[in-house]
Amino acid sequence: MKRLVLLTLIVCLCGFAFAADDSTKASKSADRVQAAGDVLNEIESAPDSGIPQEILSKAECVAVVPSMLKGGFIVGGKYGRGLASCRTPKGWSAPAFFTVTGGSVGFQIGGQAVDLVMLIMNNDGMQHLLTSKVALGADASVAAGPVGRHAEGNTDWKMRAQVLTYSRARGVFAGVSLNGAVMKQDKDSTREFYGHMVTFKALLTGEVEPPPAANSFLTSLAKWAQEAAK
Repeated sequence: MKRLVLLTLIVCLCGFAFAADDSTKASKSADRVQAAGDVLNEIESAPDSGIPQEILSKAECVAVVPSMLKGGFIVGGKYGRGLASCRTPKGWSAPAFFTVTGGSVGFQIGGQAVDLVMLIMNNDGMQHLLTSKVALGADASVAAGPVGRHAEGNTDWKMRAQVLTYSRARGVFAGVSLNGAVMKQDKDSTREFYGHMVTFKALLTGEVEPPPAANSFLTSLAKWAQEAAK
């Protein structure tokens, strides 16, 4: 009898441990959603810098990576986890979680965390994103985005760039090159946030209703996109 009670207690404790672990994972995904919304708010609230209104108002999709890690000596690397949302007839889509990885060669020492923002500017770029894996510079053309409230005189983004990229480090916001970086679906975070696997395409085309936990990011994105369109 004592053995049965002990076995039951162990099973219950294991169940609580797994539940707590799942809750922690889901919390990490939700925290990333909140952090992405905070990044947009902070960047767009700056009076003289940020993403030009003409660009943000025309972006088909917006992706944010809070605190992407960069570092290395001579040969550097990048790694981050973020989320993206695209315009749909019903508004901005439920967030799709992704990872971004890529190498760079150059003179750099030490490491730092940067916030990364990527704008997918046209349908071709969006179609690449829907495949759940995109090599920037190979599958989709990419360029450092212009900075400032307006982008008059800078037509490069209108003519050829499918993806425009920005970074913020130590308070400085600027266009950044991400040639060679690879974006692909973060399946672990997707399962954690939605409770099951959902494809990039289903999320970004509006087939999935955004859950309440996505509001912090989507509200921020809708606010600044609406401001840019005025």
